Formats: sequence, structure tokens, C-alpha cells
Amino acid sequence: MNTSHPVPERPSSRSARSGSAGDEGPSLDDLRAEAMAAGRGPRRRGSLYVAEHIIRAMRAYGWTLVVGAVGQPVLYLVGLALGLAALIQAPIQDGGQQVGYVVFVAPALLMTAGITVASEEFSYPVMGGFKWRRFYYGFSASPLSSGQIVNGQVIGVSARVVLTVTLYYLFLLLFPAVETPGTGWIMILVGILAALAFGTPMLAYAASLEEDTGQFALVQRFVFMPMFLFSGTFYPLDTLPVWLQWIGWISPLWHATELGRDLSYPRETSGVMVAVHLLVLLVFAVGGYLAARRIFARRLAA
Repeated sequence: MNTSHPVPERPSSRSARSGSAGDEGPSLDDLRAEAMAAGRGPRRRGSLYVAEHIIRAMRAYGWTLVVGAVGQPVLYLVGLALGLAALIQAPIQDGGQQVGYVVFVAPALLMTAGITVASEEFSYPVMGGFKWRRFYYGFSASPLSSGQIVNGQVIGVSARVVLTVTLYYLFLLLFPAVETPGTGWIMILVGILAALAFGTPMLAYAASLEEDTGQFALVQRFVFMPMFLFSGTFYPLDTLPVWLQWIGWISPLWHATELGRDLSYPRETSGVMVAVHLLVLLVFAVGGYLAARRIFARRLAA
């Protein structure tokens, strides 16, 4: 008696191949398509992601930012109104217009506030992104491009500049130190442009440094301070000797201050000079921005 068990039929090679293919999961092409789809978001909004990181990082010293943005204009304006303005009784003659001393100085102080923020945020924090915290390399390892990283850095710092110069302008209105508020509010936009005109070259310079050997302190002492003192901030530039006036002519602060004074109170000025002031500020801002993009691309690709 034959008691042998029936042998199960062997599956065909086609069914075996189809079964194994089904068990393997997504193919390489599927995974690649999924990764590309996930990367399209950062590619489109990468600059905003970097800006968000920069702004969130500022929360670590958020109260310092708020107190500085509020306290600086109050101290400067009170000190000028109760101090220097009390000693300088005669009005300032500027562009065929006589104005009080506080009104004359106020636009320069607003522009200086924006430039000060840019000099702070585009110096050590940028070096930290390359050397200490190294978050730029983390951004670069993602779908973000080096250009988007620079854009995000500029946008994030500009947000702090907007806060600072807006609060400064509101305090100028309270004193009051703006004779023509109808056009005076445009000083906020000029202050942002002034900050970028000084800040983007600073961004490019900071990105080029690999070691901190006191370079930023030298910039403060031999670039920022002479610019602040010899750019017609506290007195008309033409009262200086000619051999010192050139500092103001090449200074973003002087060009921004002149635009601010044109907007703050009525005075005689030519359209040519307004165009020159705008052109100089744009050249500084755009030139520094393009240099920063090139340096970021080189360092992040190394």
C-alpha cells in the first residue's frame, strides 16, 4: 500500500519573482522621489527657515534687545534735550533752515541705532555660525543653499533692525524731534537701508575670518567710532576741516543721516544729492551682500 504523502506543487519562477518584489517595499526610485518632494519645501522657503532660526536664537537675549531698543533712545534724547541742547541755545543752520539742536541730531541718532544693531549681529554671531556653534554647516547639509543661508541671516537681523528703528522713531515723535511727520516715518526705511549698507560688508568680513584675534574690536575703534564722530552726527559736516570731511563722504551713516534730515524737517536740498545718497547706500548694501554670498558658498563647500 502506497502511503506516500503528496508533494506540494512548486511555485513558478514568475510568481516567486513577483512575490519577492512585493515584499521588498518601495523601490529606489520611489525613495528618491519622496526625498525630492520633502526637499522642495526647504528649497522654496529656506531663507525664511534660516531667518526663523536667527530670530529664535535672539530670544536668549530678548530682554536685552527690548531694553536696549527702548533705553537707548530715551537716554540719548533726554541727555541731548537737557544737556547739550541747554548749552547750545542758537539754532543750527542746515540747508537754509534753522532747526533746534535735538531736531538736527535726531535723524543721525536713529540711523546710528540701526547701524549699531547691524554691527552687533553681523560680527560675532556670524563667526559663531562657522566656528563655535557651526549651525551654518548644519543648514548646508540640508536642502538649503548657501545663498538661502545668507538671505535668512540678513532677514533675521533686519527684523531686529526694524524693531529698533521703529521704536526710536516713536520716541522722536514723543519728544518731539520730527517737524514733518508726514514724511518723517520714511526715516524707518532709510534706517533699515543704512543698517544693511554697513551690515552686509560686515557680514562678508566676519564670514571670511577663521580666528578671532580682535578684528571686531578694531572695526569698532577704527571704523565705527570715526564714522560716528566725523559723519555730521552732532554738527554739520561742512564745519569740519576739509581733510576730515572725506570720512563723512564715504560713510553710510552720513548719507543716511542726510536723507533722514531731508525727511525730518524742511530744508533746501537737490534731487541729485538725494539720488547720490541712495546710490551710495545701495552700493554698500548690495556689494556687501554679493560678497557675503560668495564667501559663504566658498566656506560651506570646503
